[in-house]
Amino acid sequence: MSFLTAEWNNLAMINYVIDPTILEKYVPPGTELDFFEGKCYVSFIGFLFEKVKVLGLKIPFHTDFEEVNLRFYVRRFENGAWKRGAVFISEIVPKFAISFVANTFYNEHYETFPMKHTLKVKDNSREFIYQWKVNSNWNTIQVETAKNSIPIEPNSEAEFITEHYFGYNKVSETETIEYQVTHPRWQQYQVIKNSSSINFEDVYGKEFAFIKDLEPTSVFFAVGSKISIEDKRKIKL
Repeated sequence: MSFLTAEWNNLAMINYVIDPTILEKYVPPGTELDFFEGKCYVSFIGFLFEKVKVLGLKIPFHTDFEEVNLRFYVRRFENGAWKRGAVFISEIVPKFAISFVANTFYNEHYETFPMKHTLKVKDNSREFIYQWKVNSNWNTIQVETAKNSIPIEPNSEAEFITEHYFGYNKVSETETIEYQVTHPRWQQYQVIKNSSSINFEDVYGKEFAFIKDLEPTSVFFAVGSKISIEDKRKIKL
């Protein structure tokens, strides 16, 4: 049985190219940074986590909620092939119980803050807004997209950002948690406008405050799908 099943829907992905040395201390043992065309990316992602079941059971009042995360990309070579995965520096949700379970069992880095979202379907576009409150201030991911979905092209930057099927978490200098994320290949909505406003220092600390001065390298919006979390294991070097 899957540890967790759910839907990840309406994923706004704001991407930046940064100096890879900033991420070195976060890279889990047994993995290495994954680059796209020689560039090292971090992504801020806002989405809806819906229809959540843990071990096949719904948890009352914890089945539908927003999440915003900061992540980067790694790969691991095993059995003659590369596994491509994501590492989460920070994950924000509005439910304390979600944070407790994820941090306890998966060594994740969840925090709990007030959150809200708005979804608007217009005549020719869609608007998606995710907000979370830190130090009495609301941060906002706000993206306007085309109304109809289109495929994500193979070997594109959008594919690199969206198509990762493993999660890795650093436990110590010699241990890593690996888990598999299953979902079908996603469609995307073409992004028309990004009006996001994030206080990076408030949310992520001084280490990532510099991102406020960067222009996003790209902004993608994935439609999403059903997902499952499988096969958690601990890798020891």
